[in-house]
Amino acid sequence: MVNLKKYNDVFKLFVIFLTFFFFLSCSNKVVHLTKIEGKQIPITEKENQVAEIENFIKPFREHINKDLDSVLSYCPITLDKMAKNSQTTIGNLMADVTLKRGNIVFKTRENKTIDICLLNHGGIRAILPKGNVTTRTAFEIMPFENTMVVIALKGEQILEMVDYFIREKQPHPLAGLTFTIDKNKLPKNILVQGKTVEKDEVYYVGTNDYLANGGDSMNFFKKGTATYDLNYKLRNILIDYFKETDTIRSTQDNRITVE
Repeated sequence: MVNLKKYNDVFKLFVIFLTFFFFLSCSNKVVHLTKIEGKQIPITEKENQVAEIENFIKPFREHINKDLDSVLSYCPITLDKMAKNSQTTIGNLMADVTLKRGNIVFKTRENKTIDICLLNHGGIRAILPKGNVTTRTAFEIMPFENTMVVIALKGEQILEMVDYFIREKQPHPLAGLTFTIDKNKLPKNILVQGKTVEKDEVYYVGTNDYLANGGDSMNFFKKGTATYDLNYKLRNILIDYFKETDTIRSTQDNRITVE
């Protein structure tokens, strides 16, 4: 006679074993990276291979060079980064052009006006030489992909901006803001668009996305009450200005006066 109790016990053990085995097989396995291998694959420079590559690239290079070397404007004098009265000829041009063309976009989108433009001296990477001005010229002056940003700052931050100028002693491109540095290295006669700065007034300042995030220690920008990205590259601003201008002029005025 079969012992059913013993049979049932064996069957239960078998079911438990299958369940445990199934659970283990379905669990996630943790894999650890233990070694990375690689090898150098040499490129054989055979004459026919080089010629093939050159023939493939040549039409693209010629097309790009044609676009870059097309004459857009003319500059009667060289505009450089040499500082004079805390300003440079090319810096004044960049600030004026960015303020003017940025306002076209800002007024259309936001129905507001940019009051000040502040850029960084180090962001200008080349001079604007005397002679024909091309698209390549714009790429040499502004090789980066920086876009224009407008930040709403209160008058209190505009005063911080002036203090920054006096402290850093760098000829950063500036437009729309004028002030005097007295004999005690203190600012006075601070004007925005010819009017005295009011601490609680909101002013719209155009700059680039690098400075907008506090680059070059311009931390006053991080205190803005609103930010507007115009999605307009500074290089394209320069190219558009060249296209619409027959002869380039840089305004030399007393934006910053030192007593």
